[in-house]
Amino acid sequence: MKKRSVSGRKSVLGQRAQTAIVNGLIYFVLAVLGIFWILPIVFLVYTSFRVTPNTGIINQLFPEDLQLGFGNFSRLFRETQFGIWLGNTFLVAVCSCALTTLFILMVSYALSRMRFKMRKPIMNVMLVLGMFPGFMSMIAVYFILKAVGLTNSLFALILVYSGGAALSYYICKGFFDTIPRSLEEAAILDGASQWTICWRVIFPLSKPIIVYTILTSFIAPWCDFIFVNVIINNTSPEKFTVALGLYKLLNADKGSFNTNFTVFCAGAVIVGGIITALFLSMQKYYVEGVTGGAVK
Repeated sequence: MKKRSVSGRKSVLGQRAQTAIVNGLIYFVLAVLGIFWILPIVFLVYTSFRVTPNTGIINQLFPEDLQLGFGNFSRLFRETQFGIWLGNTFLVAVCSCALTTLFILMVSYALSRMRFKMRKPIMNVMLVLGMFPGFMSMIAVYFILKAVGLTNSLFALILVYSGGAALSYYICKGFFDTIPRSLEEAAILDGASQWTICWRVIFPLSKPIIVYTILTSFIAPWCDFIFVNVIINNTSPEKFTVALGLYKLLNADKGSFNTNFTVFCAGAVIVGGIITALFLSMQKYYVEGVTGGAVK
């Protein structure tokens, strides 16, 4: 019995040591990947505060005359139209986010809660169409907008970003499917209409997916460059978005890349900071919606 107990203890200790080694290797790999992931962000923030003029990007990462400050942010607003670009991007992102969220919620609710003919074929066709990248339709969208005279306008961007929003219904529909139908039956017994059930029962319980939809719908037009470069390209800088404006800043002439790269990084920090602040401010509502159940 003593030999068995000793051997059992040794096996347990061996398993613990093996588990500790495996966990150590996993944590090491994750730490290395985390460092590689955060290095570009650190480099971006560091470069945005470099005010030493006419320095290279890589070969003079820490020059002798290095100075840190807010000079690049001052140049960004003084020498460019970044404020106008930021306002245009915010307008397009907010309008696209509102329309996209509305379309996704309506389509997802109809496909999840209602039963009608051709429901499954419509879902399958929409799912297949949603798998194709949006930029594949870029040329066709451009010629359609050109035919109706909507190129070089912010309204065209809003139409493009929100036009195919219903194709992203599957995530929101899957969440609606998890809500018990007994809640709807109880509301019907109380005399509630389908509209009342949707706004008073389903949507309040769907706060997590609504917040997720709002975030993804806002980030996509906020960071997009491909459609902006195609639709709003040959026009005045007053109609640029942030992505297109910063791109034009770097490619204004042959020597503008090195001289304007720090200013470009300052603009990228502002754009990324706004997205980060938006996510952090809405994260508590996301967690609040996840922890709140049907009883609440």
